[in-house]
Amino acid sequence: MSSDRFRVCVAVYGVLVEDGRVLLARRAGTGYRDGQLGLPSGHLEDGEDAVAGLCRELREELAISVARDQCMLGTVLHRSREHPGDDEYIDLCFWVTGWSGRPAIAEPGKCTELVWAGLARLPGDTVDYVAAALRAMQAGQRLLTLGWS
Repeated sequence: MSSDRFRVCVAVYGVLVEDGRVLLARRAGTGYRDGQLGLPSGHLEDGEDAVAGLCRELREELAISVARDQCMLGTVLHRSREHPGDDEYIDLCFWVTGWSGRPAIAEPGKCTELVWAGLARLPGDTVDYVAAALRAMQAGQRLLTLGWS
């Protein structure tokens, strides 16, 4: 087999909703979409399944505990490269139906603010594909493709 087989990055996103509001995090210090609001998220690690990765990311970013059965896949987002040389992404967006602890900024070098925003009226500085994924999830759309001709 060829060693130059196509590869895609996989990221997991947690959608925590309380009283009709979704928890967004203001990105900082990563060099990617800094200053914009996104969902708690991260890349899967080698040997890690999607739900385990999501639970790990939520613990690392928000200092909360989430059980596997509190994670329900909402939509899959397949994104093309944003810029030449970037990776393509498969984003797995999960509804998080419960958690233990109070969400807090656990990685201050990567997040400057947590915002509870109305699902129906997301802030204008929400990452564009995050807003699209949230709309798709609310509509029950299981697959969303973005950036393809």
